Amino acid sequence: MNVFGQFSGLRISRRSLAVAAALVGTVSLAIGAHAALNMRSLDVATAAGSEQAAHALRRPSRIALVIGNGHYPDANAPLTQPVNDARAVSAALRQEGFDVDVIEDASHDDMTRAVARLKSKVRSDSVVMLFFGGYGIQVGRESFMIPVDATIWKEADVRREGVSVESVLDAVKDFGACAKLVVLDASRRNPYERRFRTFSHGLAPITVPDNALILTSATPGAVADDSTGENSVLVTELLTHINAPRPEQARAAEAIFNQTRVAISRASGGAQVPSVSSSLMEDVSFNAQATGKSGG
Repeated sequence: MNVFGQFSGLRISRRSLAVAAALVGTVSLAIGAHAALNMRSLDVATAAGSEQAAHALRRPSRIALVIGNGHYPDANAPLTQPVNDARAVSAALRQEGFDVDVIEDASHDDMTRAVARLKSKVRSDSVVMLFFGGYGIQVGRESFMIPVDATIWKEADVRREGVSVESVLDAVKDFGACAKLVVLDASRRNPYERRFRTFSHGLAPITVPDNALILTSATPGAVADDSTGENSVLVTELLTHINAPRPEQARAAEAIFNQTRVAISRASGGAQVPSVSSSLMEDVSFNAQATGKSGG
């Protein structure tokens, strides 16, 4: 009996081992199948992510530097509109797909660093936009954006303390941007002119680089008085035309800039006539979904 019992126990043990082995095999197959399914799902997700990344890289980049300077110590009172304008323009550009860097009441160092950041983002397919609201001064037929910490007693100081519009455009061009858009709401009677030997009202004619579009709040050499609204007349009309419902093909920046110029000229009875200068070789659109080399 003892021997029989031992053999009986042995048979049970072998049967148990066989069952256990079968269970282990089944579980291993299940785990393997689940892992394979997860791997396929991961591969699909990775492929989808790669496709999205590739699509993002194919889409033209749209970058903007927006500056609103209002608190100048040498002015009799702060300019109330430029900071409001900078915020409104930034919001509109972000809505249209621009990567926006906005600075308010910027010092010379602030503006220099912002221009460096702008240049670092430029690609060969970039649409670059520069907006400046504040005081602008022309010296030697060159236009300068004035920081809030500028110390200006004579015209020569403007070159040292200001930031040249042309220098920013040249730098962006040298870094390969395919299209440049500029809006300068700076044709104001500046607080430094009483210190100069001669008056140099407004901005100088700006040299337009290749494939660029420039809108200024007044014609070269002219000044425009600020309105009493929260935003300047230029920015109010510009955003009205950017935001207006219209077919995609009618959202070209040059058309919108020209419509802004006409609207302000008519509303002011010719007292304020903005200036539009263009060397664009193709349409550039404000539409974030637009396709094409220049984003138009």
